[in-house]
Amino acid sequence: MLRIGALISGGGTNLAAICDACRNRAIDAEVVLVGSDNPEAAGLGKARARGIDTFAVDYGAIIGAFRSDIHRPASPADFRIDEAMARQKLLPAGTDPARIERFLRSRAAAEAQLLDHLQRGRLDLLVLAGFMRTLSPYFIDRFSPDSQRPRIMNIHPALLPAFPGTDGYGDTWRYGCKVAGCTVHFIDYGEDTGPIVGQRAFPIDEDDTLASVREKGLRLEWSLYPACIQLFAEGRLSVEEVVHRLPSGKTCRRNRVRILKKSDR
Repeated sequence: MLRIGALISGGGTNLAAICDACRNRAIDAEVVLVGSDNPEAAGLGKARARGIDTFAVDYGAIIGAFRSDIHRPASPADFRIDEAMARQKLLPAGTDPARIERFLRSRAAAEAQLLDHLQRGRLDLLVLAGFMRTLSPYFIDRFSPDSQRPRIMNIHPALLPAFPGTDGYGDTWRYGCKVAGCTVHFIDYGEDTGPIVGQRAFPIDEDDTLASVREKGLRLEWSLYPACIQLFAEGRLSVEEVVHRLPSGKTCRRNRVRILKKSDR
């Protein structure tokens, strides 16, 4: 049976949906460990109520320490700033290198603690269920080093690649879109840029508000995420590189998820 770990930042509604799907055998898996960047996250209580081991890494305190020279945490022994800066795609070109370095060092200090906790879970898959922190190359290279066999999955509140970032439903609604939706994807070095596993959409009606759009989206998330995790559990997700040759003569390389038929596994 698939062993799942989850990272959350808040109420954990997607976590609850995943746990319920496991209990109802809609997913051939078990959630064995839940962590958070926020020690006060309500979702940790939901996990403990289900008998799931929990932990917290206080990102706020770690990042705050990096803003001063007092009690600044040491970088992990295996952290290499040159490798991290070469691979990161979270901060755009032209960003002050000192800012990039500070960002990557602070994240690595927090992520080293995440990895220490997650190691005890012997996890097959890590799901981000409302985890409001981006993962740096330091974490990805240690937990999920093979881009063709990714082991970190995320759900995003928009139809990617449109509206990446923290407020997908809000960005969609404010733009005046007539359709909104949610996306499950694997994590890569960018922000919400990893290969897409599944998407679901819904219409935005004239009388919809931002609150109603978010409510519609959440209800789709609670069914889409478990369905995508089950595909992973069944070994039906194949990540392959696709090369597109553009009319300009340039080439575009992307990792794409192919969903296998059960007979093709």
